[in-house]
Amino acid sequence: MGKNVRGKVVVITGAARGIGAGLARDLSAKGAKVALVGLEAEELAKVAAECGPDAGAWEADVTSWTDLEKATSAIAERYGRIDVVVANAGIAATGFTRSIDPAAFERVINVDLLGVWKTVRVALPHLIESKGYAMLVSSAAAIIHIPGNAAYSAAKAGVEAFANSLRAEVKHLGVDVGVVHPTWIATDMVNNADEHPVFGRLRGSAGGLASRTYPLSLAVDLISAGLARRSRVVHVPGWVGVVKLFRALVPRVVELYARKIMPAADKAALADIEKRGAAESSLVGPGAKAAAERERAL
Repeated sequence: MGKNVRGKVVVITGAARGIGAGLARDLSAKGAKVALVGLEAEELAKVAAECGPDAGAWEADVTSWTDLEKATSAIAERYGRIDVVVANAGIAATGFTRSIDPAAFERVINVDLLGVWKTVRVALPHLIESKGYAMLVSSAAAIIHIPGNAAYSAAKAGVEAFANSLRAEVKHLGVDVGVVHPTWIATDMVNNADEHPVFGRLRGSAGGLASRTYPLSLAVDLISAGLARRSRVVHVPGWVGVVKLFRALVPRVVELYARKIMPAADKAALADIEKRGAAESSLVGPGAKAAAERERAL
């Protein structure tokens, strides 16, 4: 692919908002043909319209084999090929393991990990044919496992592990695999998390890199450049890669911090659940709400 994405057919899941939408706009401006996949059909259509006549939108739930197979087949039929798949769809739920809504916890695993696996499995025949590139969006949460984020950390660590195994499996077929590790990026998901009455204050009190939110434009620029290079890994920003070098020590640091904040935070979380209910307390952002509504409709 070199550094030129012009004419390439790029499928992006979770493209209605945030990183997915930003990446679609960026790649389409560089001449790529972007196929947007996800929930929130109206938002998807708006983003596709901004991306020009070569862009298309397909409403699909990444936890559904049927949805993904229909969307992928339709995309391949329209464009004749698929060169890149960006498995970006993801949601978050916040809460401590002993009190988080179980459905919310499992929904994160289903979307963020199993949704990536299903996206890759369905798209892989097309990528093998085009000798294409799969970019799997993990997170800094795969490395830094903070309290209240167990479901998200577990799912994103799984995505990283899956990407590493997949890369070794498909290299001989001409397919490259990359994994992306963004930290806190100014998206609807992160902004909603910061508004949570318990967990927003926790992140704000952490200080330093842990409490900093980076602009969406930074993430889009770094991920777009990594996609053009078919990179093995993209860190957003670069310090995430440095932390990976010390990942054996990171849990100890988190545990020391947790000793100070957990007693009060645990009580506050239980109080919030008592006030709003476990399901409402656990939901973070429009994507999580759309996934929950989809789940209830089935």
